[in-house]
Formats: sequence, structure tokens, C-alpha cells
Amino acid sequence: MPLNPSCHVIGSLTASRIQKFLPKSWKQYPNLVDIHVGNYFPVLGTCTTNNEFMIHILFNSLKEFARRGRLLKPFETFSLIQFYASSTTHYDIFVQSISTLLLSCAKSKLLLQGKQLHSHTIYMGFEQHPILVPKLVTFYSNFNLLVDAYFVTKNSNILHPLSWNILISSYVRNGQFKEAISTYKNMITKGITPDNFTYPSVLKACSENLDLIFGREIHDSIKSSDHRWDLFVNNSLISMYGKIGELDVACQLFNEMPKRDAVSWNAMISSYAAKGMWKEAFGIFEKMSEESDNLSIITWNTIIGGCLRTGNFNGALRLLSQLRYCGSHLDSVALIVGLSACSHIKAIKPGREIHGFAVRCYFDGFDNLRNALITMYSRCNDLRHAYMLFRLVKSKTVITWNSIISGYSHWDRYEDASFLFREMLLSGIEPNFVTIAAILPLCARMANLQHGKEFHCYIIRHAEFDDYLLLMNALVDMYARSGRIVEAKRVFDSMNERDEVTYTSLIAAYGLQGDGQSALKLFYDMNRHQIKPDHVTMVAVLSACSHSGLLNEGQMLFNKMYSDYGIVPSLEHFACMVDLFGRAGLLYKAKEVIAKMPFKPTSSLWATFLGACRIYGNTDMGEWAADKLLEMRPENSGYYVLIANLYAAAGCWDKLAEVRTFMRNLGVRKDPGCAWVDVGSGFSPFLVADTSQPQAKKLYALLESLTEIMKDDGDVDRENLVLDYQQVQEGRTFSNSLHI
Repeated sequence: MPLNPSCHVIGSLTASRIQKFLPKSWKQYPNLVDIHVGNYFPVLGTCTTNNEFMIHILFNSLKEFARRGRLLKPFETFSLIQFYASSTTHYDIFVQSISTLLLSCAKSKLLLQGKQLHSHTIYMGFEQHPILVPKLVTFYSNFNLLVDAYFVTKNSNILHPLSWNILISSYVRNGQFKEAISTYKNMITKGITPDNFTYPSVLKACSENLDLIFGREIHDSIKSSDHRWDLFVNNSLISMYGKIGELDVACQLFNEMPKRDAVSWNAMISSYAAKGMWKEAFGIFEKMSEESDNLSIITWNTIIGGCLRTGNFNGALRLLSQLRYCGSHLDSVALIVGLSACSHIKAIKPGREIHGFAVRCYFDGFDNLRNALITMYSRCNDLRHAYMLFRLVKSKTVITWNSIISGYSHWDRYEDASFLFREMLLSGIEPNFVTIAAILPLCARMANLQHGKEFHCYIIRHAEFDDYLLLMNALVDMYARSGRIVEAKRVFDSMNERDEVTYTSLIAAYGLQGDGQSALKLFYDMNRHQIKPDHVTMVAVLSACSHSGLLNEGQMLFNKMYSDYGIVPSLEHFACMVDLFGRAGLLYKAKEVIAKMPFKPTSSLWATFLGACRIYGNTDMGEWAADKLLEMRPENSGYYVLIANLYAAAGCWDKLAEVRTFMRNLGVRKDPGCAWVDVGSGFSPFLVADTSQPQAKKLYALLESLTEIMKDDGDVDRENLVLDYQQVQEGRTFSNSLHI
């Protein structure tokens, strides 16, 4: 037991020693020095007034030292308080002192000292005190010693729910949702009435545990309590029902609330957003904008992100501009979403404005924002600035490397992307599925299957990749683009899981090889496995029908797009139908499709129709298409060559001269053809009329010999040689459209 100050003289405690435990600002009290006799304090029982004064001074000193974080001093001061005070007459002083020390131990992570205080509390008989029990629960919870916190709470006889609330919220914070629900049940069993702080925590546990049944039981309990219309409790109910997916109930609760705050609106918006119901989320946002001007940055970010997810990139940028105009302070999340929108639509001007704003607000040092900036500049074909930003990043993560590698890959800068990939490996950064997915398409475009096969082995060895399906899809696409249909089909057959991307890649490959029957068979197999095709799949299968002359099948699939698959035909699908009829010689039907489709024809579509007119010798329709194409002033030099060939074949020399003059005035020049050849030690580019190669003479001699052999075998017919621009254009379309 502590010493009784009324019975003992503390001879060793001098005034100068006591003063060490007082803050400097308190040393203005002269009585602290004047009350000693012969450097010794008198018997405390004979100086009650000074004794009380001393105890309060020491207690205030303890609190001040604790506030400043000087924990050695508070503990020494508490020892002095025990010498001067009695636990019976100064009950509150002891309790408040221990309470202060426990909070200090929790903040400063002093586990051992806190446990000693707990033991001392039990020794003094204060373990059931209503002030100390919650402090002990808080202390153990801060160290995640929830078992100890649970026993302190369970063994207390306090009917107030505070300590139970702390314990339940600690379980929820640590992700132990079942334990939180079990603790709530024990609390009810002990006859303790929940309050408006209990319900939000346990409802959060129900939502995270997807426990709708018990969540409804708590809701019934709330209805019969005094907290039925409590704002915080109702917000928690909306969040719970929204998280579990009971959006109708959440909406009903929201509409019945007599009072709403920003959390109420955000709960409904987040609930709809989590389920991808963006139309409803946008509707709630509009109502919130009309009824309240208390729109938090979280709400704005959610809605702007929704625009991004639904493909409304311009809408996302407009909302970002509106948010800035309203005077709200943009955070890094809003800037990252805005940069992502700029990346998708290649809007470099607003992207630069966001970059400038980030620099002014000191956000440019955030890793996520830097990565978004690198992606934005690279997707907008400003690789110089993207590379500069990349080099400025000192600690590069795998996301940083992926941003720059994907940028170079997007613009077919194979050598640069490969160099960066090798540098990444040498730096010790392990590639992830995004890295491999960015490199694989380049292997297909450059016909570099050796590297592609190496990546194939790497993927097989690392089957634990987060998105293994995406990588396998990329492999199928790589082999398919390289014309290795057998290898592509082998990878396809080895996959335990497939999606619409897997099927689309292989369907497109069969189509480009002219094997429409295999493409159709794969498409119907996809339907049997209840994998719904998307708009890219339909482009692939319609193109396959076009290349294989499957006229009836192509027409049937086009007509069933909306009724069977819910896909509204887009410009790409109409272009496939024009190509389908054009290849079959049904030029009038192709013209009818162009005239009736709800889209403005593109230059590639006119070129497709023009090529069909040239093949079938229909000069009148060809001239009509050529005029439409010239009106668009396309930058593709191949289109002008196609028009020139049409006029030359028809003997329209005047118009041929006009086309050449037109090309000269616009500054259009035909880029020389380029091929990549594997020479054993690597890949070398060869251009048309290229004489820069060391063995150019031998190469051209060999090329002429091969050409003569092909002509003798009938493989080359110079009179009817037609460049299939549609096939080239389709290759670009699939390159940009497939989900890899």
C-alpha cells in the first residue's frame, strides 16, 4: 500500500528537489521554497493547507509534462503524488493521474510502462473505475492487443457503452469484423444499451462481412430506440445497405431522412458507384448540387472518376474545370483523374495546365501524379517530356517504368521500349503483368517472336501474376498477329479461363488469314460458353466474313447484333459491311450502306469502297468515291496512290495529273515501305530503294531472282496487283481496339 502522508515524514524531499518536477512557468510561487524547516519538510499532517496546495501543483505538473511528451517527469511526479496524497481522500487525483499517464503511454507507444500502470491500478483497487476502464481499453487497442482489451471490457461492471464502443471500433479498424459483431452481441447480453456511437461501428462490421441478416436485426433495434432519426446512425445504415447491394432499401432510407449532410449524399453516390450504376450516381450528384453547396472533394472525385469509367473523358475535364471555378481546392486524386482523361483523348493542352497547377501546389512530387504525367505526355506523343519526367524520378517503382515503357510501346517505338525494359531489369525492378502486356504487342508488330517466346516462358514460370488471364490473352494476340495461328490456338487451348478478349484475338487472327469458317466456329463456341461478345468481337467476326467471302453469314450477324447481343452498330461495323459487299462485287449495296448509315464516312471507309470499285472496274462509282475522299484531304499518302491508280486504269490522265498536283500542293509524300528482317544476330530494317546496307547489291540481286520465280509460278500478277488498304486499316483498328 502507498505510504500514508499523515503518518510519515519525507525527510529526503527538499524544496529544491520538488522544484525539478515543476514547469519553469510555475516557479513563481515562493511558498514552495518557504515551507521547509532546516531543508526538511514538516510532517504533512501538520500542514494541511500547504499539503493540498502541493498535491494540486504536482497534479498540474504531471498533466503539463504529459502534454509536452516528457514521460519520465510525469511518472516521477506521480510517485511524489503518492507520497503526499491518500488514495482514499484524494481519490479523483489518483484516477485522473493514472488516466493521463495511460493516454501518454498509448500515444508514445510505451507498452511496458502502460502494463505497469494497469497492474498498479489493480493493486489500488481502481480496475473497475468508469474513467480508467475506457482508458485501459484504448491503451491496449492502440497496441492491437485486442484480447487484453476484450478482457478488460468483459470483466468490468460498467453499464455505460463507452468501453464497448472503443473495443468494437478497434476490431473494425483491424478488419476483425466477426469479432466486432460477437462483441456487440456480448454487450447486449450483459444488458448494456447501445448508443449512437455503437451502431455505426457494428453496422460497418456487418457491411464488410456482408452480413445482411444481422444488419437487419440491428436496423430493427435502431427503430425501437431513441436513435431512429440520428443522422450518423442513418448514414451508417445507408452505407451498410449500399455496400451489401440492397440499394432500394438504402435509397428509401435516404429519402426518409429528415436531415441530410454531405456524408448522406456521399454514401448514396458511393453505393451506386460501387455497383457501376453511374447513371443513378450522376442523378444523385445533380440533386445534391441543387440542394446543397457543401460538395466535398471526395464527392467530386467520385463523379469525375465515374465520367472516366464511362468513357466521358471530356465530361471529366469539364467537371474538373467546374470544380476549380467553384473555388474548391483540388487534391492529387482529382489531378490524376484529369490527367487520365487527357491521356485517353490525347488532350495535351489541358494536360499541361494540370501539370502547371500540380507544380504550383507542390503535388508534382507525389509518385502517383508523376506516373500519371508520364503516361499523359507519352500518350499525347510528347515522348520527350515524358522521358524528361521519367529521368527526374529518383526512386522509380514498377509503375513508373510501366508508364514510360507503355508510352513508347503505344507509338511502336520498339527499340526504345526494349532498351528501357532491359534497363528496368538491370535496375533490379521485377516486371509485373502490365510490363509484359506492354512489351508483347511490340514483339508481334516487329515479328520478333524470339523475344515473344522468352516472355511466354517467363509468364508460365510466374503463374502467380495478379492478372494472369490478361497476359495469356496478350500471348494469344502476339502469336495471332505474327501469323502463328497454330501457336496461338495452342495457348488458347491451354487456358483454363477465357473471356471475350481471348476469343476476339483468335477470331481476328483467323479472319486475317482468310479462314472465316474457323473464325465463325470460334464465335459460336464463345456463345455456347455464355461469353458475351463486345463491339470489338463483332468487328473481328464481320471482318473475318469479309475476308473469306461469307456474305450471308456476315449479313446475318450484322442484323442480329442488337437483337441478340445488345450491341448498337458503330462506324466500324458499317465499315465492315461496306468491305463485305465490296469484296463480293455488290457495289450498289455497299453504296447503300454508306448512304443510310448514321455516321459520317471516314477516309478509310471511302478508300475501302474505292479499292472495290477499282477491282471490279466500276469507274463511275470509283470517281464518286475518289471525289469524296479528296474532299477530306487525308494525310495517308496511300489513299492518293489508290486514286491515281484508279484514274490511270480508266485512262483519265487529266484527273491523274490533278491528283499529283493536289499531293504536291498539300505536301503529301509517300513514305517508303519498310520491312524488318531477322539476320541471326538481331533485326535490321530494310526500306524501299535502300542502298545503305553493306550487302545491298547482293540483296537486290537475290530479290530480283525471287521475284522472277514468283512470276513464273503465277504468284505475282502485275496487271491486277491491288493494295488492300482496308486490310492495313483493319490491322490498325484491332491494334488500338483489343483489350490488352
